[in-house]
Amino acid sequence: MTIPRLNANQRMPDELRSAVVALGNFDGFHLGHQAVAGEAIRQARAAGRPAIIATFDPHPVRFFTPQAPWFRLTTLDQRQHLFEAAGADAMLVFDFDASLAATSAQDFIVKLLVERLGISAVVTGEDFTFGKGRGGNIDVLRELGAVHGLGSIAMGPVVDESGVISSSRIREALQAGDCATATQLLTRPFAVEGLVQHGDKNGRLLGFPTANIDMGHYLRPRYGIYAVKGRLPDGRVLNGAANLGIRPSFDPPKELLEPHFFDFGEDVYGQQIEVEFHAFIRGEAKFDSMDALMVQMAKDCDKARDILDAQ
Repeated sequence: MTIPRLNANQRMPDELRSAVVALGNFDGFHLGHQAVAGEAIRQARAAGRPAIIATFDPHPVRFFTPQAPWFRLTTLDQRQHLFEAAGADAMLVFDFDASLAATSAQDFIVKLLVERLGISAVVTGEDFTFGKGRGGNIDVLRELGAVHGLGSIAMGPVVDESGVISSSRIREALQAGDCATATQLLTRPFAVEGLVQHGDKNGRLLGFPTANIDMGHYLRPRYGIYAVKGRLPDGRVLNGAANLGIRPSFDPPKELLEPHFFDFGEDVYGQQIEVEFHAFIRGEAKFDSMDALMVQMAKDCDKARDILDAQ
């Protein structure tokens, strides 16, 4: 059963008031985010209160810099499933719009967290900022919150041998085609979820039918060929190879994620599937002939099979 998705613009349901809330953006829900959420859930269970994980959508960067390249690591739907798997009782979404951007730090604490949402305590990362002009931080949260009965805990960063675990590091790894590092920091492979759409049928003509997916608001990993796994709505998991890029061998260029699943011939048009990036095989290339492209595609699929079979 999927946990409820609550909107912070509405009053918290009575049965979820007095919750302990993990407060942050949590895009990607990597190891650092999981530490914050895990502490909120532990605090909630110890106090016999509901545990809620909050997020902001759109990302504040998208609101303030709408022309920024796409950088999302997860959709709201994916976060909802991840929060549920972590043990949360509900997901709380703050709509990041002009109204929220103009809300003072004091009003964010008193009017939103305490009065509207009835939160008893929040757990955040120690670098969390909020309120108009980023006027609020953990010190403001502690001082103002204490006056209004709102507890607060700040978690330090989670680090590994390369430094602080962050969404930025994951994005950099994916843009370099380093799936292994991204998987390690996320605790799972980076995955794109989307509706399978009709394409130009080039893959089918070449003997490698693909399930075409628009990348939407996701970060664009390095263009090229990947070993992937696809998850169907019924839970089946398929091994495959995917091209991500603009398909330089075809005109006109069109950006798509095109997974080809091995030994699979079912019609999945219109279905919502998730494609996991397991390993980068090679960069995108333009071929002089369709025959040369087909030979290379067969080699790519063999390589992807070997990679996935070895996992």
